Amino acid sequence: MTSGETRQKTGRWWRQLHHSAPMRHTLLLLAVFIAIDVLSLGAAYLKLRADVARELAAELRREAAGLDLTATPNALSTIVAARARVSDPAEMVMVFLRSDGRQVGNVRAAMRGGEIALVPREGGEPLAPAGYLREPQELAGGILILGVSLAPLDDLRRNFLLLFLISIVPTAALSLLAGVAVARRDARRVSDIERTLDQLTGGDLTARADPPTGSDDMARIALGVNRLASKQQNSIAALRQVSTDIAHDLKTPLQRVSGLLEDLQRSVEGNAEAEALAGQAAHEVRRAGSVFNAMVRIAMVEGSDHGQNFTIVDLGKIAKDIAELYQPTIEDAGKTLQVDIDERTHPIKGDAELLGQAVSNLLENALVHTPAGTEITVSVEESSDGVSLIVADTGSGIPEGERGKVTQRFYRLERSRSTPGHGLGLSLVAAVAELHSAEMMLADNEPGLRATIRFKAV
Repeated sequence: MTSGETRQKTGRWWRQLHHSAPMRHTLLLLAVFIAIDVLSLGAAYLKLRADVARELAAELRREAAGLDLTATPNALSTIVAARARVSDPAEMVMVFLRSDGRQVGNVRAAMRGGEIALVPREGGEPLAPAGYLREPQELAGGILILGVSLAPLDDLRRNFLLLFLISIVPTAALSLLAGVAVARRDARRVSDIERTLDQLTGGDLTARADPPTGSDDMARIALGVNRLASKQQNSIAALRQVSTDIAHDLKTPLQRVSGLLEDLQRSVEGNAEAEALAGQAAHEVRRAGSVFNAMVRIAMVEGSDHGQNFTIVDLGKIAKDIAELYQPTIEDAGKTLQVDIDERTHPIKGDAELLGQAVSNLLENALVHTPAGTEITVSVEESSDGVSLIVADTGSGIPEGERGKVTQRFYRLERSRSTPGHGLGLSLVAAVAELHSAEMMLADNEPGLRATIRFKAV
């Protein structure tokens, strides 16, 4: 497998996984869980942060209360200097700005942008990276600045972030793994059901979904598909039996009536009127028999096991053989037949007899419903996606609005009601095309009709 095919397969697998219901439910539940976790942890964080902030403020007030607020500038300077020597600036800062401009404390204060900024003393300890909760006070003719480090708040934030990641990441990973596992399992089951439905739609009435295990939704759907397939198979079998019975019960009486009418026609020779009536009756009986045979044939094609008895056949050879049979009849009708099929093999998988019947019906349709001088062409074309059988003529064609109707049983164009036929020829062609999972198209040949049956490549 090439890298491109691998990427396509991976992309297709991911799209199926992404659109699967279990995966969507997993992602939805995971999103709800994350939202609840964020809200609960966020609320707890805000509450604890407020408590820690209050504790820091209380510590700051206790420190301020320990100072002699009635001291003189010199006494306060002495107290602050003593406290500063034993205080770590990373935890607490204190500085007394005297009115004479001198400073006492474990940090220095500087004016920056109209505000007092704290900077480390030369050779002193560094300040707290998290900043400080400060409370400046005017005392002893100067300004006393006390500050407690906000590191506890910073630590609290980091701890909650770590707690959030610890609670979310493993849960999300395990949930996604579980979702992928369930989605892949269900995707396989859905693919199996889709394959079964495609086979049933294609006519393989023996197709069944894999025996389900458990009693979940997918198992019930698989059981339902299998029950439907069994009922359809039984119905088709009953239809075949009815068709066989009808063919057996009515074919012989029709043949007898036809024979009796021929005897009657011979017995009334000399009586022109009676002979004509007997001949007309015999013709109508034969016409009824042909309609009956065509209907039974269509029913048998539509009810057959699609592809069960197919073999590799040469579509070009089948079309050539049928065209050769029709050549004299078409020429006798004052029309021409052009066979445009090369000597190569054009293999498809199908039923040679039914394919020959389809070609015959298309040629018969072109023969009956076109005027003298019409050119009829039979060709076979190959492309990357399959093989196409084309029967085209230069007659009057079929109006675009009626092309989808002419494959219906007994449907005939208004102008064709005076010509022989019973409106079942193209119905049989459509049934054969569907049996072979082929696409039948009727288009304008400019002028005339262009009928194309496109078969899948072998």
